[in-house]
Amino acid sequence: MAEPKSLATLFFILNLISVLPLLTFSFSPDHPTDRQILVLLDDLSLKSSHSLFFTTLQSRGFNLDFKLADDPSVAVKRYGEYLYDGLILFSPSTDRFGGSLDIQGVLDFVDSGHDLILAADSNASDLIRNIAAECGIDFDEDPSAMVIDHTGYAVSETEGDHTLIASDKFIESDVILGSRKIEAPVLFKGIGHSLNPDNSLVLKVLSASSSAYSANPTSELLNPPSLTGTAISLVSVLQARNNARVMISGSLDMFSNRLFRSGVQKSGSLNKYGKSGNEQFVTELSKWIFHERGHLKAVNLKHNKVGETEEPPIYRINDDLEFSVEIYEWSGTSWVPYIADDVQVQFYMMSPYVLKTLPTNQKGLYYTSFKVPDVYGVFQFKVEYHRLGYTSLSLSKQIPVRPFKHNEYERFITTAFPYYGASFSTMAGFFIFSIIYLYNK
Repeated sequence: MAEPKSLATLFFILNLISVLPLLTFSFSPDHPTDRQILVLLDDLSLKSSHSLFFTTLQSRGFNLDFKLADDPSVAVKRYGEYLYDGLILFSPSTDRFGGSLDIQGVLDFVDSGHDLILAADSNASDLIRNIAAECGIDFDEDPSAMVIDHTGYAVSETEGDHTLIASDKFIESDVILGSRKIEAPVLFKGIGHSLNPDNSLVLKVLSASSSAYSANPTSELLNPPSLTGTAISLVSVLQARNNARVMISGSLDMFSNRLFRSGVQKSGSLNKYGKSGNEQFVTELSKWIFHERGHLKAVNLKHNKVGETEEPPIYRINDDLEFSVEIYEWSGTSWVPYIADDVQVQFYMMSPYVLKTLPTNQKGLYYTSFKVPDVYGVFQFKVEYHRLGYTSLSLSKQIPVRPFKHNEYERFITTAFPYYGASFSTMAGFFIFSIIYLYNK
């Protein structure tokens, strides 16, 4: 009996050792980019045909674990712990993932705060379409449809059906796409999608032009296309309420070495670029997806009475108090002070009694002072910060507020002097009246 028990112990230790390297590189609030990423491929040849994209990730310190999508060993979770902090799905034609991973596993992965990049193409399976739909993105229902643009296509000697599009309709956000302008158009060949109007968290990052439409390029167009013009999104992103980030692209070729290195000239434009904007666009967007940019943290939320340093357990109505919080942004390598003029604090009980915009010392410290309202109860200091491209901050700290004690009121209240006077004059009048009444004959 001792031998099986020792073998079981040895097996457990070996499994634990195999997990430790993955846990070492897992996401942490202090180092958002020390992360392990699982890459699921339709074909291992994608590892070489899309190597430039993968190399940019590895050069930034990410550890990529490549597997076929139908590999029976695929798993993102073991012993209740996630093994990866990012997932890249370059497997548009996969009908079913291998191992223990399924559509619900992918959604749970995102719901737990992890990031996802999904690339589709004209062979997108129902599995890929359903994952996108759960993120608020609906691909064209026609499985043979592709985005076609007879005005905004990329000039090419081989592409005659105008499905190779040169798009420069970028989202206007330096946080998401970086401060350096993308000069060259992005080459896109794939399927379009629309955004679910009920999902306010989804954003278009790359849109089609007003002349584009979605249809089968090999057949005659008999009915009006379901997706047309700028309603077609080529690349979209989602930042969930738990700050997990998702990127969904209708083109797997957009990440390929061929389109990274390809020159581009948009139809009707005299500008010809020696290199497309794909590499810069995908690299900058992946930095945002994997929290190398736009990631905030708030620390040292403090409050105290004016003139004191210790945080009191309770405030009294009309007390003067000071409030401060420090906010930092991850730069990709370290935390730097976050500077903005729209951070606010609420002193909240059922509704905000005080709402103050916080000035900053330009070093990450936001502060203010105000008087406690003349209302007692259980209040909260609340900082709710939501800004395009940045992770959301939601901070709260509860504090009770009491009324004056009976011996804390002023002995003589200035505003009550008329009442005091009326009382004494009444007594004096009664005294004079009594004298006159008693002694007047």
